[in-house]
Amino acid sequence: MRKFDYSFLNNGLLPANLVNLTFNIAALKTMAGVRKDEYTQIFTELEAVAKVQSIKSSNAIEGIVTSDERIAAIVNQNSAPLNHNEAEIAGYRDALNEIHLGYEHIDFRQSDILRLHETMMSFAGYEYGGQYKTDDNVILEIDADGNRRVRFRPTPASEAPKSMEQLELAYLDARNDANINQLLLIPCVILDFLCIHPFRDGNGRMSRLLSLLLLYKNGFDAGKYVSFEEQINNYKAYYYEALRQSSAGWETNENSYFPFIENFLSTLYMCYKELDKRFAVVHGKKITKKARVEATVLNSLTPLSKAEICKILPDVSPTTVEAVLGAMVKTGSVKRIGSGRATRYIKA
Repeated sequence: MRKFDYSFLNNGLLPANLVNLTFNIAALKTMAGVRKDEYTQIFTELEAVAKVQSIKSSNAIEGIVTSDERIAAIVNQNSAPLNHNEAEIAGYRDALNEIHLGYEHIDFRQSDILRLHETMMSFAGYEYGGQYKTDDNVILEIDADGNRRVRFRPTPASEAPKSMEQLELAYLDARNDANINQLLLIPCVILDFLCIHPFRDGNGRMSRLLSLLLLYKNGFDAGKYVSFEEQINNYKAYYYEALRQSSAGWETNENSYFPFIENFLSTLYMCYKELDKRFAVVHGKKITKKARVEATVLNSLTPLSKAEICKILPDVSPTTVEAVLGAMVKTGSVKRIGSGRATRYIKA
């Protein structure tokens, strides 16, 4: 059976790039904390937008999709699911809400993990929600010629409960070690969870829920305001490559966690950087929506379209963005380049 041992994280021999990432994330976390105290309403609006993006993206990674309109209705209006995909999405919504509202009272323990899985599966009608797998599963990949092959064999079903128990205990032990950086520990635990693959279905989505849970519990909550799952989905080729590298040799305790740690921390860093962008300001101006739109354009080194600005500032309506851009063009602070859908704006 796999041995779970995270003591290597306190031996002082960690790659410099990973240590630097933790420092950069910590600095951005501090800045976000200051802003959260001052701009509560903006953070509330960002959270509402990010929640929709998270639910959409985490399910999309697994091929579970519906229209943006239906996603918004399911998330914001508790609309009843109309088909199987929407049932899966509604379950993820409820599990994510549990974490957002009560992460202080949820822990990385088997009882909570099983309950979250049951919640996630609650609308889909599966009998195995909240239960460990009873049959062995394999991770397949398909090559360019359409041939399938086994990429990874997770822990056998007969060993899954014991492996999850050992994983829980190893995490709790490492969490109490003051010499272990929690930002380095969390991705190790998530990788091991994915390699155990304890459930018949939903392991990928559960890994992302557990990632948020552990990050929130340690004060790293950027994923609440900039979707962590959307960042994974946007760069999923890199995510899967890091997972492949770090799972190689896992069964025989010969794997390296470092590729997965780097991908995980890079994803979190991107969330904090995106959050930082959304608070770009012109010096001396209050952070209103108007000022944020102005600063986004004036601080950009490249021309931006209205759609790009809306993506950077998802809590600001397209109507507001358009009005601010029009006013800036009138005053001559920015110039309009192109026309129609090709229109871009740049500092004059």
